[in-house]
Amino acid sequence: MGKNSKVSIITVVYNGAKTLEQTIKSVLNQTYRNIEYIIVDGGSTDGTIDIIKKYEDKIAFWVSEKDKGLYDAMNKGIGYATGDIIGMINSDDWYEPNAVELIVEAYENNPQKKIFHGDRYNILQDGQKSLRRFNPSRFKFLYYGMTYNHPSMFVHRDIYEITRYNTELRALSDYQFVLIQYLKKPSWFCYIPESYVNYRLDGISYQMKISQNLREGFNARKNAGMNSILNLFSYCFRFSIKRFKYILKR
Repeated sequence: MGKNSKVSIITVVYNGAKTLEQTIKSVLNQTYRNIEYIIVDGGSTDGTIDIIKKYEDKIAFWVSEKDKGLYDAMNKGIGYATGDIIGMINSDDWYEPNAVELIVEAYENNPQKKIFHGDRYNILQDGQKSLRRFNPSRFKFLYYGMTYNHPSMFVHRDIYEITRYNTELRALSDYQFVLIQYLKKPSWFCYIPESYVNYRLDGISYQMKISQNLREGFNARKNAGMNSILNLFSYCFRFSIKRFKYILKR
């Protein structure tokens, strides 16, 4: 480990021509230079490939082929990555210019840590930003939902060599992945109190019905090894909260 730590960044995209260029530029314009940039496209037909080709001399590797969805594409990207740590930035999102520099500094100063994460900016439909900080509540993470900001995460390649994303889940595989690591060794996590990634609030998880979200959450906890009784408690607790929120909106 040293000041020349290699960082792999993976972008998965499918028909993302409207936003992909912003994502690419945010990676190429990082203040830290030793970056291996990988793009995995799912066979786009909307001009995405033309955008990738525009920057392909600055991209370490890219591929365009059909896949089984978001998490399958992410797993493919991990398979191509050779960096010491690996980050994921989807084609709807973008980094602040110093994002990787912050990550590398934390990585090199904390050799015992394996997963680095921070805060994020949520981007609303009107373009306004709202800050979403990491919530350190153990209770909320285990029994309600994702308190970590997955788009901010950079993961040591050793972790990905053991665990990949579950392609059977539609939207909460990142939650299952993080939960597995947390239940295994919470001391692996290193929080960086900075917001260095921008996340558009129009992803799959925001399009799911409540029943689908509850079912995926239950399966994610089960797959991660959570006790059945605690998982049932989580399901009932989440159902009660979501039901209460639904009633308030009426």
